[in-house]
Amino acid sequence: MTDSIANEFDTLQLGDKRLDNRCKLIAERFAANPQASINAASQGWNETHAAYEFFDNDFVDEADILAAHKDATMRRIEQQDVVLLVQDTTELDFTKHPTEDSGVLNEGYRFGLYDHSQIAFTESGLCLGVMDVKLFSHTPETLGQSKEQRKQLPIEEKESFRWLQNYRQACQLAGEQPDKQIINVADREADLYDIFVEAAEHPTPADFVIRAKQPRCTPERDLEAGPCTYKKVADEVADAPVSIRLQIDLAATPKRAARRATLEVRAKRLRVKPPQTRKSEFPEVELSVVEVREVDGPGDGTDVHWQLLSSLPVDTIDQIQRVIDIYVTRWPIETYFRVYKSGCRIEEIQLETNARQRRALMIYKVVAWRLMYLTTLGRQCPDLDCEAVFADFEWKPVWKVVRGQELPKTPPRLGEMVQMVGELGGHNNRSGDAPPGAEAMWNGLRRMKDFALAWRAFGNDDD
Repeated sequence: MTDSIANEFDTLQLGDKRLDNRCKLIAERFAANPQASINAASQGWNETHAAYEFFDNDFVDEADILAAHKDATMRRIEQQDVVLLVQDTTELDFTKHPTEDSGVLNEGYRFGLYDHSQIAFTESGLCLGVMDVKLFSHTPETLGQSKEQRKQLPIEEKESFRWLQNYRQACQLAGEQPDKQIINVADREADLYDIFVEAAEHPTPADFVIRAKQPRCTPERDLEAGPCTYKKVADEVADAPVSIRLQIDLAATPKRAARRATLEVRAKRLRVKPPQTRKSEFPEVELSVVEVREVDGPGDGTDVHWQLLSSLPVDTIDQIQRVIDIYVTRWPIETYFRVYKSGCRIEEIQLETNARQRRALMIYKVVAWRLMYLTTLGRQCPDLDCEAVFADFEWKPVWKVVRGQELPKTPPRLGEMVQMVGELGGHNNRSGDAPPGAEAMWNGLRRMKDFALAWRAFGNDDD
């Protein structure tokens, strides 16, 4: 590709130019065939051996690999007015072939890593890049701790600290980019009072939209319930008037059938008191609370019900709708993790130590971003000349194979090229079908690579 994944490592500094070049080559090989093993992605034994030596090199810092991609991500961020930093955690299960020093997951017999990533998106869902990755696991000793024991730990020693750390990264970015709105977005695990206080006291706070998990209270006494009881945030927002009523189509999942849902949306700005156990430690904060609740749902546990906590205003219908839209933009990180885990098959990696494994994972993080970026860019910028992304020896054989026609005098548009790559990957391209998804794209790009190699090796339109 003309906009090569190697460009993501332009600022890479591993202390040796040969290591920098080796990292770029490995990334190009992984990107060309993301589902292949390290051996299959490499071209010949020399490349394979060099890749394993790279992963075994103690002078290669995994943080330096990601830092170069982060520099490239910052260049894309600088072109935006609003940036969403979405954070979430996924599980990497290496139980079938654990490293010799592997940690454990939620059970002592399950080996692997947790991957907590912070990824930058535009409001329209274009993936700009990976801003932070925290890889961690448990030990048998930490698995044995009770919930009460964990609650007594300072925040810096809890696993939940990662959510606060990433919010602080968002605040740092807001300080570095004062002309941009930076919004941190997260699901229920990020419902930490520490984040709300950080937002209130930080000199350059980022905005946030976080789905609620904890049963929070206002500072106002609920005298009807008892002299020591406070009014519940959930009750206060539930009593607010309906701001928006809408219908959405819910796709089928393993837990529910597809259905059309009617939703009511309420919103209110509320003062919130700190948790009772930390009332001497923290002040009260002010939050916008948006409730999205399904009306007349099936009542089988699949009814839609979100309570969103935010720093954003909710005075108008448009402002309320924006909070919901921003939260929905969190969902592409789930697609990113699917590309990362299934599209790149990272849980099939077989390396002997954690250090080797983590270096490989950092390169695959960038490969997964590249697949996401290309898939979404084709939808959002369909009229872009495809040679902004694809080389002529890539799009020309794809055109011949998919269209079966003479080559056009000018390169096709990016949207059309992405459609053709998707067809190579199994997308049906029927009337009314959605554009190709990530799975069709990663399969199509693998086939495109083979056609491009044959095109360059055995002749082209100029012969």
